[in-house]
Amino acid sequence: MPRPAPTRATRKNLIGLVTLGMAASAAVLTGCTGGTDDAAKPTASPSASPKGAVTRQQAAKILDNYVAVNNKANATQNAKLLSTVEGGQVHEQSKADYATFDTWTKADRNDYTKGFTYEAREYYIPADEDWFAIKAKASGTKTPALLVFDKEGSSWKLMSAVYSDAPIPTVDTSNHGLATAVSPSTRVGTLAPNDVSAAYEDLFETGGKKAGTALSHTTEPAQDALKLYKERDKGEMARWATKKFFAKDPAHDKTYALRLADGGVLAVVPTSHTQETLLKPQYRGSFQITPNKEESVYDSTKRAIITDTFQGMTLTTLPTSGKPSVIAGEYRMTDSK
Repeated sequence: MPRPAPTRATRKNLIGLVTLGMAASAAVLTGCTGGTDDAAKPTASPSASPKGAVTRQQAAKILDNYVAVNNKANATQNAKLLSTVEGGQVHEQSKADYATFDTWTKADRNDYTKGFTYEAREYYIPADEDWFAIKAKASGTKTPALLVFDKEGSSWKLMSAVYSDAPIPTVDTSNHGLATAVSPSTRVGTLAPNDVSAAYEDLFETGGKKAGTALSHTTEPAQDALKLYKERDKGEMARWATKKFFAKDPAHDKTYALRLADGGVLAVVPTSHTQETLLKPQYRGSFQITPNKEESVYDSTKRAIITDTFQGMTLTTLPTSGKPSVIAGEYRMTDSK
């Protein structure tokens, strides 16, 4: 996927890593004292340097391979080929892109299938973890993305990819050049990374009156979610039907989190919700809702209720004090019934 349609929230991919090799050291024994059989105890070995999942060189090859396969798959919307290098939420979104590709404008289709690479790469390789992240920009864009690679079986795959119009804060790489991973269940300030999805989805579902009160409402993604909630009963269909949003478990629920230089945390969080459009009671039996072009890809049947499923990802900062902020997010409709 990483080449998104311009009409949707942008996002692409990248990967990379940095790791320092382990310091080689041999234990040095002191000589024996004359006339005895007692050897002195060995001196302590220098502690080994922390290690990441891959080296920079390995990360670069993984990324380059991903880009090559992704470009080839995007050209013909080959989801099976793309699945060899992509997984998680990003692949759910890619499959949706491919499924709805023919509903897009010609300009959007041309943009999506145009080959690209990643530039200005910065590698965030957590010490002693089995995944890594990279910040980079797709060629021809100025918007940075944070991409996360993890393993499925023996293969490295891009699992998350979020583009951010807001600056991506500085990740702490003071541990011998490596990043520091944070457990998604660890509370940072008011929330743990694992709590972010429920809080963000509450903006769509209740306008942020419940779990969403824990989040800052000032960022663009939060404002967009609140706008959808506030305008759910406006527009052409409002006379005939109601619209509601319901939080849903994401298709892939793994959260990735890194310590920031200022002590806070940067988290890539999977999210999901459904959008339900339901005819008002007085119109049921006499009328039906006609699905739009994108919904019709999944189900073209006219019906009294249309339930669309959206799979998403957010990039969230969790400060040590103050409210967490969703600084970037994007969704794809992955089903409609």
